[in-house]
Amino acid sequence: MASHLLNDAQIDHYQRTGYVIPDFRLPDDILMQIKATHARLVERYPQFTDYCGSLLAFDPWFLEVARTPEILDMVEQLIGPDFALWNSSLFAKPARHGTRTPWHQDGEYWPIRPLATCSAWIALDDATTENGCLRFLPGSHQRRELAEHHHNPADGLSLPLELDTSAYDEREAVDLVLEAGQMSLHDIFLMHGSEPNTSEHPRRGMTLRYMPLTSVYRRDLARPVGDNRMSMSNRTLYLMRGNDQTGENDFRIRY
Repeated sequence: MASHLLNDAQIDHYQRTGYVIPDFRLPDDILMQIKATHARLVERYPQFTDYCGSLLAFDPWFLEVARTPEILDMVEQLIGPDFALWNSSLFAKPARHGTRTPWHQDGEYWPIRPLATCSAWIALDDATTENGCLRFLPGSHQRRELAEHHHNPADGLSLPLELDTSAYDEREAVDLVLEAGQMSLHDIFLMHGSEPNTSEHPRRGMTLRYMPLTSVYRRDLARPVGDNRMSMSNRTLYLMRGNDQTGENDFRIRY
């Protein structure tokens, strides 16, 4: 078996807990290219200093990262041979950044039916408890349904909706501590969030969102936003491997 592939224990860990940290990591030169490309993006669009929800709408170079063969091999192990990339984002927490990401499930925001996505979260910097790494509630994906999210109008939140996690013991939450170049793969139903960056070190992470092509990307369900390039109704689906098993997905280039 190729060294980058997930072994049986890792696949079982993903199925039981909703996430896995593969042995594979991106090479340093690719990390440097991602950071440099992101820096150019922020220089041109300062509003993306903290977050860009649709990297490919502004710079298609990021698609090269999404096509990394080793990543695609691992995603195929988890969601099957037919899948597409439907989005890539970059989350940045500068040093001493006060924003908290409340507990949530990604599927609450995404127009995919049936809900299904494997997300690769790539650490561009070391992600630590002090600089606001992701936190997971292991096993919270197993019901395969969305829990109720409540609107939270408080300042200092990166998302408007928050889960009531009273049915879970937050003491069992796992801090996703990663070295730069490492990544996690996690399920669409996994409950997760992050605390503010209280350190002097930045925490940047790039996500790649892969959906199995037994699901349909429903543009009609997308919530409207001001900038069409940021709207989920205008995300381009990129076929990564296999074929569309539904015959209903739209692969036309949007942006």
